[in-house]
Amino acid sequence: MQKIKMIGLDLDGTLLTSEKKLTAYTKSIIKRALDEGIVVLVATGRPYTGIPQELRDISKMRYALTSNGARILDTWTGEVLIEQLFPLESAKKALAIFYKYDTLQEVYFDGQGYVDKDLYDQVERFHHNPFMWEYFRESRKPVPSMEELIAEKDCDMDKVQALFADVSQKQAAWDELAQHKEFELVNSLGYNIEINAAGVNKGTGLVRLGEMLGIRREEIMACGDSDNDITMLSEVGFGVAMANAHDEVKAAADYITESNDNDGVAKAIERFALKGESIC
Repeated sequence: MQKIKMIGLDLDGTLLTSEKKLTAYTKSIIKRALDEGIVVLVATGRPYTGIPQELRDISKMRYALTSNGARILDTWTGEVLIEQLFPLESAKKALAIFYKYDTLQEVYFDGQGYVDKDLYDQVERFHHNPFMWEYFRESRKPVPSMEELIAEKDCDMDKVQALFADVSQKQAAWDELAQHKEFELVNSLGYNIEINAAGVNKGTGLVRLGEMLGIRREEIMACGDSDNDITMLSEVGFGVAMANAHDEVKAAADYITESNDNDGVAKAIERFALKGESIC
C-alpha cells in the first residue's frame, strides 16, 4: 500500500457523531496527521459555512472540498482552487421539479446556502434528524423569496438541494430528475436529493486537488458513509467506509472501519496513515 499523503473526510455520518459532534480523540488524531505533513480536509456536500467552526479553526487544515466538489478552497488565502458550478438554467429546471413536491428547497451561491424564510421557519418538518436543526439555522440564510434571489444573482450556483417532508415522494422526484442528463444526483441524508452539474462529485474533486498538490491518486485516502461518498471511495487509492454506511458504500470501499459514534475515522487514520499498516 502507498504512503498516504492526503485524507478526505465526509462530515455527516462519518467524521461527526450522530449528535453532530467532533470527539476529542478524533480531533487529536486529525491534528497528529496534519503535524506529520498529511493533507487532511473536509470533503462534504455542505457549503463552506456549514463546516463546524471547530474544524475551521484547526490551523493546519488548509483545504476544504464543499458542495460535493463544486467548490474547493484554500482556506488560508480564501482562493477558490476548483470551481465547477451548476448552470443557472439547469438549476431552474431542478427547482421546478422540486416545487411539485412537499419540499424545502435550497440553493448554494459562493459557499452560502439560501432558503425561503417561510420554509426556514419549518425546518423541523423537513429535517427528520433533530440534530440537524441547529446546524441548518446557523448555516443557512433565509430570504423573502427564492425566485427573487435567483433573479437578482442571475449567475450559476454551487448546488441545489431539497429536503422531503414526506420521504415516500422522494423516489418519484428522483425518477423525474434522472431524465435530465445534465444533473448529478446524490442522496446523503435519506430524505434529501442534492444536485450538482453532471460529472461534479467528491471523487473527481479530491483527485484533482491531489494533482494540484503533487499527490497521486494512490496516495489519497477517503472516509465516507453515504451515496454522495461512493465516487470518492472508488476514485481514491484507499477508500474507507464507516460501519454505519449504506451497503453500496461499503461495497465501494477497500476497508470498513468502526461507526461514526465509535471514532471510526480516527481509528482508520491512526492505523493506515499514521502507523502505515497495510490491509490483507
